Amino acid sequence: MRSVLVAALTSLLLSIVVTPAAIRVLRRRGYGQEIRADGPTSHHTKRGTPTMGGMVIIAATLVGYAAAHVASPGPGRGPTASALLVLFLMTGLGLVGFLDDYIKIVKQRSLGLKSRAKLAGQSVVSIAFAVLALGFRNHSGLTPASRTVSFVRDSNVVFAAGAVGSTLFVIWAYVMIAATANGVNLTDGLDGLASGAAVMVFMAYVVIAFWQFGNSCALAGASAAGCYTARDPLDVSIVAAAAMGACFGFLWWNASPAKIFMGDTGSLAIGGALAGIAIVTRTQLLLVVLGGLFVIETVSVILQVAGFKLSRRRLFNMAPIHHHFELAGWVENTVIVRFWIVAGLAVAFGLGVFYAEFLSHGAIG
Repeated sequence: MRSVLVAALTSLLLSIVVTPAAIRVLRRRGYGQEIRADGPTSHHTKRGTPTMGGMVIIAATLVGYAAAHVASPGPGRGPTASALLVLFLMTGLGLVGFLDDYIKIVKQRSLGLKSRAKLAGQSVVSIAFAVLALGFRNHSGLTPASRTVSFVRDSNVVFAAGAVGSTLFVIWAYVMIAATANGVNLTDGLDGLASGAAVMVFMAYVVIAFWQFGNSCALAGASAAGCYTARDPLDVSIVAAAAMGACFGFLWWNASPAKIFMGDTGSLAIGGALAGIAIVTRTQLLLVVLGGLFVIETVSVILQVAGFKLSRRRLFNMAPIHHHFELAGWVENTVIVRFWIVAGLAVAFGLGVFYAEFLSHGAIG
């Protein structure tokens, strides 16, 4: 438990302290946000606000994770494959987002990487993560990921064995990662909205991963009802704690009126980290519940596009849906706080589902 606290506290303090320095450097270099011309007119005043703040989130997460291991050395307490793969996915997608943000700034436009280049970058990182997650067996034969579709734990839906099953899993993992990364990216349209929601989901995964560690089959015995088979739950909880602290510290400066934006650098990194954690904790579909706000934002865009193509009419004033409420007359801070409430309710419901499923197996004894 100490290592989890060290990770969260270290990344929190580092993010709070380093972000102002990042703001000064980015402003001096003229790395300011471009604003959509068709967006709410109130956002035009945000043009030029320093962006690419996601670099701070990634750096603080990595340092927080490292600090936790320095503070708790010892046999069997070193970095694990599951945690390192999640950090690889987070950093890799953050790099893709960084390139996207950089091109926006250099070209002075609201669109960065071309869609094919962005898709290619996300694909390379996501597929590499998925392939590697099926390797690195521990002494019990467990790999960071399994060829099984999971909700609260592995289900009975198993991809075929061999190369076919591995390929299907890689495709499934890629869809999960891309959907989550782009869901967070779509949510990042108001000051602090995405970072605040991410804090809540990462917090949920701190609880879930640590609970899995305390009730793991390795400790309780493989035959114990309700035990969890996740490979490295304690180390994954450290990653989640570090990411939570980093987002919390960043939110201090990203809250309305934002002094800095995370950009695609941060939103893609956060989405990748969440998807990676869901995969290695065997809670893939539970992420849909925990990240309910991200799902709502994504679905609103899909419905807007589909509705316009079918009827030539828009369902919302503007998508993602947070802009719909802005154009309907809601003050930005009202939208943010109410959407945070939605995010919190989704997280609370997801944790309730997780715990209820555990109780359904009876106490582990």
